[in-house]
Amino acid sequence: MDFNEANLIVKYSPILRRLATELTATDKIEPALYEQFDVKRGLRDKNGKGVLCGLTEISEVTAWDNINGVRTPIDGILCYRGYNVRDLVKHCILEDRFGFEETVYLLLFGKLPTANEMQEFSNMLSDFRVLPRNFVRDVIMKSPSKDMMNMLARCVLNLYSYDPDPDNISVSNVLRQSLLLIAQLPLIAVYSHRVYKYYNSNDGSMIIHKPVPEYSTAQNILHILRKDNKFTDLEAKVLDICLTLHADHGGGNASTFTTHLATSTGTDTYSSTAASLGSLKGPKHGGANIKVKQMFANIKENIKDWSKESVTEYVEKLLNKQAFDRTGLVYGMGHAIYTLSDPRSDILKHYAGKLAVEKGREKEFELYNTVAEVAGRLIAERRNLLKPISPNVDFYSGFLYDMLNLPDSLYTPLFAIARIAGWSAHRMEELANGNRIIRPAYHCVQPRQDYIPLNQRK
Repeated sequence: MDFNEANLIVKYSPILRRLATELTATDKIEPALYEQFDVKRGLRDKNGKGVLCGLTEISEVTAWDNINGVRTPIDGILCYRGYNVRDLVKHCILEDRFGFEETVYLLLFGKLPTANEMQEFSNMLSDFRVLPRNFVRDVIMKSPSKDMMNMLARCVLNLYSYDPDPDNISVSNVLRQSLLLIAQLPLIAVYSHRVYKYYNSNDGSMIIHKPVPEYSTAQNILHILRKDNKFTDLEAKVLDICLTLHADHGGGNASTFTTHLATSTGTDTYSSTAASLGSLKGPKHGGANIKVKQMFANIKENIKDWSKESVTEYVEKLLNKQAFDRTGLVYGMGHAIYTLSDPRSDILKHYAGKLAVEKGREKEFELYNTVAEVAGRLIAERRNLLKPISPNVDFYSGFLYDMLNLPDSLYTPLFAIARIAGWSAHRMEELANGNRIIRPAYHCVQPRQDYIPLNQRK
């Protein structure tokens, strides 16, 4: 019998809807039980502080300080291996060079590289920036997907078959696999986008540019993505900064915790990476910047003068669930850890302003700033907070990607292209220190029941 999914959907939709309704009712747990058994939902306490479940030396996210015995909010700090990311970005700009490769080295090896080490490492990444023979034809071109994150996961799992030693989880072998994936993910993401666009749009050409050996990761992304291979130095530097800021964010974020969890089982690098990609894809994690861009598109459709008064009126509608997706959320505002500010957002705001001047989009940049100011104040008032809510990293990143003419489908994959550096570092840290499978407890609140024979059930 031939497989016909459409016919099966029509045939079984009524049954599936009924079963889904029953399943939802069956699986609903009484909220009071979480307090009764002191369960930290989302592994967070009542104040939103994460439950401590591990130690790491890779990166640190700080938003509070103990001042005279009082837990006091401070401007957010993000450190990679003890180095403030603001300093990493600042010095790369001062020295007129790209910083993502240095960040990868720092996260993996725990130290800043010397000039010779940096050159050697960059050369190795450049040599690794190639896919197996016929991989594009046999894997990427055979079944293109509209979702590039699913394509990334599928391609990563396929790479297992091309690896001569895929299940070896020694540190040296995992390092080899990690460096290959760090170098290959940009190619997979951009090629997958190009193939899908060729088959599903009026674009009559399939463009598969090869990377340039002497280019950085950011330069190569723009080079292989654009038909004419052209980009400005500012465009490449801004994308490089985006990659640097997304490279890691502590061990507790969803996708990195997934890395620790999967690695603790002893699974292979490709399976671990695919699991983390699946976690990152979610709109509550890596997919949030798409929602910010969609929200601003909706704002532009409904506000013509972009004045502070009009923005205030519209943000009120957002919060009252009367506009956009009616969730009551202003996407890109607030963070689970940062309080006064998100350092990544501060840096991206600065470079969004610079790129807006180059692109002639200063008025749009001011609209973003106005929304951030108004939303921060209104959200704080509704929550009875003393300080405004600040924008997070997703607030300006989507605007930056849009100014770089990057397609929406690559927004979250760009996050993955950067974050795989952190995943790789955390995977090797787990291999070096874990030695035990991560297995948190779940308390079952379902009462015991007696079995009923099939012919006696009603």
